[in-house]
Amino acid sequence: MAELCDLTAHELAGRLRSGEATTADVVDSALGRVTAVDERLHAFLVVTEDLARRQAGRVDELRARGEPLPPTAGIPLALKDVLCTRGIRTTAGSKILEPYVPPYDCTPWGRLDRGGAVLVGKTNCDEFAMGSSNENSAYGPVRNPWDPERVPGGSSGGSAAAVAAGEAVWALGTDTGGSVRQPASLCGVVGLKPTYGRISRFGLIAFASSLDHVGTLTRDVRDAATLLSAIAGNDPLDATSLPGPAADYAEGLDAGLAGLRIGVVEDWLSMEGVQPGVRDSFHAAVDMLAGMGASVDRAELPHADYALSAYYLIAPAECSSNLARFDGVRYGFRAPGASDVVEMNMRSRGRGFGDEVKRRIMLGTYSLSAGYYDAYYGQAQKVRTLVIRDYEKAFERFDLLVSPTSPTTAFKLGEKTENPLAMYLSDVFTIPSDLSGTPAISIPCGLAADDGLPVGFQFMGRLEDERTVLRAAFALEQELGFTARPPLVPAAAG
Repeated sequence: MAELCDLTAHELAGRLRSGEATTADVVDSALGRVTAVDERLHAFLVVTEDLARRQAGRVDELRARGEPLPPTAGIPLALKDVLCTRGIRTTAGSKILEPYVPPYDCTPWGRLDRGGAVLVGKTNCDEFAMGSSNENSAYGPVRNPWDPERVPGGSSGGSAAAVAAGEAVWALGTDTGGSVRQPASLCGVVGLKPTYGRISRFGLIAFASSLDHVGTLTRDVRDAATLLSAIAGNDPLDATSLPGPAADYAEGLDAGLAGLRIGVVEDWLSMEGVQPGVRDSFHAAVDMLAGMGASVDRAELPHADYALSAYYLIAPAECSSNLARFDGVRYGFRAPGASDVVEMNMRSRGRGFGDEVKRRIMLGTYSLSAGYYDAYYGQAQKVRTLVIRDYEKAFERFDLLVSPTSPTTAFKLGEKTENPLAMYLSDVFTIPSDLSGTPAISIPCGLAADDGLPVGFQFMGRLEDERTVLRAAFALEQELGFTARPPLVPAAAG
């Protein structure tokens, strides 16, 4: 039999309800996996073992009394370290926040905590979520469970690696330019980015406020729907939160593809740098869709070619504003020995921020400066509007759009660190959905024939239509039957 930590959340929930396992058993299994593999993977920055065992004990007591519990109760969870947790260090992968312990919880974790979820720890990430490989963390890179010499993707690489390796059953990450879906693709798990505002951003350490999405990393699509249901819904503490309560996004998952119109963004596949193994796995999955009752045709997003350029003006501009608060005065790292506040501010930011964060702050500040705003930031926002209109037009004809999630499988550590543009191109297929705010999901669609590593398949849907995205992803997932596990994780014997 598989270890408990290798099961999906819905499988575990069934065992917990039937009494075949206790929450303490499940937590022991997950923490045992952390002990066994995390020294090599470095997926976690903080492991909350004592807290997890206390939470497990409370859930088991409630279950023993026969009290009804939500499906998230007792399931080991990991949180990306940009999500604030009361009393637990939260660094955003940066030295400038190394000593920071928040006095409050982010809304998504607060909802899960009240629902009996068990926190295993805080996961490593690119500093302030700025990166596509998890090599920008001030605390060292995360390694991919499929091949520890390769990256897990970023910036939510720690969360993706933890789920793939069985250190947590599911996890939360954030997606600003693809930072949930791209690491999901590279690690062979499911990554969901819902509509902008579907999940509250209260308590998220902001990178780019108009682009930041909280998302989920899970073993399968049903778990993604369950986790979204638990944390979605309006939050008065977040002005961008969508109105209305949370829904049951697992309802209707098994409706199939009959009658759905699916558009394939073929132009993206002709871009330079798309790996042959990725292209082949994607086309094989598209052929399956046509055989499952969906109508499949070519779709166009003519301005998506400019999305990457627009993103790397809008996101740095917003980050330069958001990160101004880290000045060495109010919280976080303060450099010693300064003669005045200006020198203290410069020293603290100079030593506290890493190279990629500094690069983006300088780029963003430049694009917002007098004389350059209209030429750069203003122009980028116009391109964003064109991308949004492209999606609106495409969804007049199609219910869903599909593409590969990432142009390549996981690349070697250090392979792209000296070439920021090559690194930025890792998100070329995911950024358009962040600019438009539309929901999107990545599911594994097989292993690339040229290197044996996971390939991600991306569904993109209309604003606020997570149900159709999840329904289609679930149908294809069932048809694909992808069950491969990373070499670091023992295969299930039964």
